[in-house]
Amino acid sequence: MSPQVAGLLQLTALIAALALAYRPLGDYMARVYSSEKNYRPEKWIYKAIGANPAAEMRWPSYLRGVLAFSAVSVLLLYLMQRVQGALPGSLGFSSIDPDQAFNTAASFVANTNWQSYYGEQAMGHVVQTGGLAVQNFLSAAVGMAVAVALVRGFARSRTGELGNFWADLVRGTVRILIPISVIGAIVLVACGAIQNFSGIHQVGQFMGGTQEWNGGAVASQEVIKELGTNGGGYFNANAAHPFENPNPLSNLFEIFLILLIPFALTRTFGRMVGSLKQGYAILGAMAVIWIGFTALMMWTEFAHRGPAFEIAGGAMEGKETRFGIAGSSIFAVATTLTSTGAVNSFHSSYTGFGGGITMLGMQLGEIAPGGVGSGLYGMLIMAIIAVFIAGLMVGRTPEYLGKKIGTRQIKLAACYILVTPALVLGFTAVAMALPTPADSMTNSGAHGFSEILYAYTSGANNNGSAFAGLNADTQWFNTTIGIAMLLGRFLPMVFVLALAGSLAEQKPVPETAGTLRTDKPLYAGLLVGTILIITGLTYFPALALGPLAEGLAS
Repeated sequence: MSPQVAGLLQLTALIAALALAYRPLGDYMARVYSSEKNYRPEKWIYKAIGANPAAEMRWPSYLRGVLAFSAVSVLLLYLMQRVQGALPGSLGFSSIDPDQAFNTAASFVANTNWQSYYGEQAMGHVVQTGGLAVQNFLSAAVGMAVAVALVRGFARSRTGELGNFWADLVRGTVRILIPISVIGAIVLVACGAIQNFSGIHQVGQFMGGTQEWNGGAVASQEVIKELGTNGGGYFNANAAHPFENPNPLSNLFEIFLILLIPFALTRTFGRMVGSLKQGYAILGAMAVIWIGFTALMMWTEFAHRGPAFEIAGGAMEGKETRFGIAGSSIFAVATTLTSTGAVNSFHSSYTGFGGGITMLGMQLGEIAPGGVGSGLYGMLIMAIIAVFIAGLMVGRTPEYLGKKIGTRQIKLAACYILVTPALVLGFTAVAMALPTPADSMTNSGAHGFSEILYAYTSGANNNGSAFAGLNADTQWFNTTIGIAMLLGRFLPMVFVLALAGSLAEQKPVPETAGTLRTDKPLYAGLLVGTILIITGLTYFPALALGPLAEGLAS
């Protein structure tokens, strides 16, 4: 069997598995966020934090809950790292430096999981399991809560109430993320991932010296890292490490986990707004982009150029032989079109165009299918922009799901789509203009520029994957990427929740013969075109200086 056919079979199996899980999981999540019943463990949590889950919140209160919870999470995770040396189970590792502790705390709370450290050489069991893994659950639950609040904005009328943040946070964690993670961790252990609390031990000789490894609760952290579209690896090699991702079966299962909730949330959206066809339209737009990017990546990496490529069967540099080009390409697209950031290969070693595809996937806003929660609300923002453009074409006031899209709504949507490009391009320009940041680049020219552009693209878009080659463990990059991650995560949430509140206050607009049907393939195509055009116009000059220039020169 040729590698190309094997890749096609892997992609087919993945699509089939996602299709089987789509309906039951999407309907279940809709019931979770619509239920008024509280389970006993949830009641204990509400009592401990002093929250009333039945109290409805308007968007300012909901936003205050999001920001306050996240701020406390950043502080606690920062403190855990700063006192690591005094904690039990630290494996003898010292406390983390202030700038790196800030970067890591901001990273994991912002669902980015950018890592400028070697996990197995810096973090002990307590910080890994009690700090980083916990934030993998909570940051994902925050994203899902904000997405559900926006969906309620479309579904409700003549009220500014969007639900209760604390109830959404707890239910997303207890009823969705934890149960799936328990099952997923068992599957990964069965595939060969490790799950223990062993210390550092020698495993033999390596290049004339002794090689040492430490164990850890890897399977349980790996599953929520993928399921919650987090991406931070227990080991520096991330999902390329055999302890995290042992074989092709575990690799395909991890890709399935990455895509599972983001795709299923479109069903949840359709169920909550009372029109499954609306959910299918959003799903169709997401699927077209994802499949298109995957096909383009596989074609790029399988292209034979020269004897070395022909012998290896394609561009194998930076890829694990146990996954091959197909398994690596599917993983790379899935992780950059979502906010996961996990890697099973090194994106810097991809072809020039292949590296550009991973970068463009993040620059789309990670909406196909995007991160857990963030992908859905990002796509709904783009849906509003697409409706507005269609309204301009026919000279009609735009409407979406029975809500008028007026000046306030468009301003909020425009602010949302401008925040991330401003952060990415602004920080990249400053880093390239100053002499010190450029010293961290391993390569010069177009590839070196791509290293820095990728770093800020990954941070501001809350992805967390690294291009490799860039030494990001400096005060400059730890601080600026940390700021980019926090602003890139929480500023867009401000606009999303404000938009949700303004939509919830409206009364429904009756459908007429002139209403644009947003549940049809024509609209889904318009949505895809809007996404690609807006992103292309925003990032094309920067891409032309980096991956496009490198690809054309090779």
